[in-house]
Amino acid sequence: MPSRRVAVMSPQTRHAHARGRLRGRWRVPTLDPADADRAQVIFQAQRRHAVAPLLLLFAGMLGLPLVFALFPGLDEVRLAGIPLSWLVLAVLPYPALVLLARWQLRRAERIEDESSALLRPDRDQA
Repeated sequence: MPSRRVAVMSPQTRHAHARGRLRGRWRVPTLDPADADRAQVIFQAQRRHAVAPLLLLFAGMLGLPLVFALFPGLDEVRLAGIPLSWLVLAVLPYPALVLLARWQLRRAERIEDESSALLRPDRDQA
């Protein structure tokens, strides 16, 4: 006698599936034309400002092999018994990535803040 397969699922999963069927298809929210234009301008400005951190990222990551090729003596220099070249590869990129990301985030937020500051005086006068 063949056994019947039974789907076992959490009660929360059943509720989620039922809720999805009741609500219908999810639609992407649309912005009104003025906000869409403003969002596009902000996005383009943020993308332009992202070029410098991106170039620094590529220079840092692609420049490490060049540094090791130019300075082969880094393999002989040891710090706490570990070759300096290994430490540079294992430790240096992560703080550099964090600093680049933080710098880019602040620049992107500044663009958004300046954009909203331009709109704020109009609202205060009303």
